[in-house]
Amino acid sequence: MFIVSLNYVSALDQVDALLEGHIEFLNRQYEKKIFIASGRKVPRTGGVIFARAKNKEALNTILEQDPFYKKGVAEYEVTEFVPTMTLPEFANLNES
Repeated sequence: MFIVSLNYVSALDQVDALLEGHIEFLNRQYEKKIFIASGRKVPRTGGVIFARAKNKEALNTILEQDPFYKKGVAEYEVTEFVPTMTLPEFANLNES
């Protein structure tokens, strides 16, 4: 599993201009069951995505399709981790 931390490097008006396309990108990844959760940081300096992908390289290829990436309004930090404990209702996220 991966945690993707997006940090905006452009003004919010530039981010907002790409928001509709970014949401469409997110929805496509949810349909493919690649993304598990996502949302804005507080304060609004970027966002966070929980993702499942075959490997980090595959995830980076997916992230390069994001309009935020293509237009350079955000930088991405990808952290891989192995969830071994969760609440029972999230047990399907655990890896052995």
